[in-house]
Amino acid sequence: MKKLKTIIILLFICAFAYTQNSIIGSFTGLANQQIKLVGFNGFNTYLIDSIQANEKGEFELKYSKNDYGIGYLLSQVNESFIVILSGESLKVKGESLAKTESIKIVDGIENKLFEQYATEHPRREQTLSAWDYLSKIYSKDSLFAVHETPKKAIETEKRRIKAEDSIFLAALSQDSYVSYYLPLRKLVSSVYTIAQYRTDEIPATIQAFRQIDYTDNRLYKSGLLKEVIESHFWLIENSGRSLDSVYIEMNKSIDILVENLLEDEQKLNAITENLFKLLEKRSLFNASEYLALKLLNEQGCTIDNDFAAQLESYRAMKKGNTAPDIEFKGDVFAPAYETSNIPKKISDIKSDYTVVVFGASWCPQCPQELSQIAKQYAKWKKQGVEVVFISLDEDEKLFKSFASVFPFISICDYQKWESPVAKDYHIFATPTIYLLDNKREILLRPNSVSQLDSWVDWYLVQGNK
Repeated sequence: MKKLKTIIILLFICAFAYTQNSIIGSFTGLANQQIKLVGFNGFNTYLIDSIQANEKGEFELKYSKNDYGIGYLLSQVNESFIVILSGESLKVKGESLAKTESIKIVDGIENKLFEQYATEHPRREQTLSAWDYLSKIYSKDSLFAVHETPKKAIETEKRRIKAEDSIFLAALSQDSYVSYYLPLRKLVSSVYTIAQYRTDEIPATIQAFRQIDYTDNRLYKSGLLKEVIESHFWLIENSGRSLDSVYIEMNKSIDILVENLLEDEQKLNAITENLFKLLEKRSLFNASEYLALKLLNEQGCTIDNDFAAQLESYRAMKKGNTAPDIEFKGDVFAPAYETSNIPKKISDIKSDYTVVVFGASWCPQCPQELSQIAKQYAKWKKQGVEVVFISLDEDEKLFKSFASVFPFISICDYQKWESPVAKDYHIFATPTIYLLDNKREILLRPNSVSQLDSWVDWYLVQGNK
């Protein structure tokens, strides 16, 4: 009998806990629409629950303690509304998810606090920016600088606004999710303003990013992980430092980030891979190379095989290294050469520089990039730059149809990723471009044809004038 009572109590507790984790909505504009509740997990989103609203636009969605964090309601027409999934009862009503001014949080303390801050904080920031503008005028413009009273009043008002914001955040319960999320969101959203108007705050803001615990699951459930990383490194890049100083600061942040993540290899792989791609995309190659070599040399962690292959390309194919020679096996197109003079390998090419491009007809970006190279080829050729396109196509007809129109050398052995050339150059993505000198030293690993063309214009065209 006691066992039966215990089971009943446990079932009651579980049922009670489950019913508390619900979102009850009433939106007149969502009648009979499918409504989804979506959560965040690192860089990804996932479906928590889905239900069709009734003819009045009423619905109820469920979530569990595993979904603790930030989520959003998503309508059938992709309108969305952020909610905090903290285990509290949440009731919300309005016209539609897109008309935020019509939405009212009926029940849900944390969601009410989030709504209040999301409304008040931007107004404070806008006012601070206005006061900052006036502060500079009253400090630097001779017409106003002599007036001490308004200058002091401006500084007093700025301190009051900042204190008001800090007091609100400090008053939040430390056990609540909103007390973690709002300062994080404030940090991310403030980056552009700080870089443009409050540059004296840049060092403290960078330090705040460095103090973030990237192993904290609350960060993973915030939907801000990607923005945190991008904002951190964007601020360093746009902090007004010299490029050398920018890389020093980025390397310092990378050291702190990797050290923090060593205890969690899953997060280490996900976050550093995202950061690596970000640095590559922004052409911050010194920083991406530093990250790659740091991870490869780190003994206290295991890198996923695919990611490790990307990183290894940096160690083997970094700037200053000598690139492997390439034998032109398979089919070769060389319109600029007579048949008897077609080079047999890279080292046979008589030019000061050689651009090696790995791509394929099936690569989404390759047709555009290779067409741009074709347009620039005559100009490059005059500056002593040859181009060799290494195709990873497997189909002979596709390769010949694709490459036969290009004026530069094109080769294909139809082995795709298994091609010895692709393996020698540690190719893991297309298009991949290398600029070599006449001794095959790697001078540049451009991320686009426009970057390569800028190099030609700066170092060769302008240099020869």
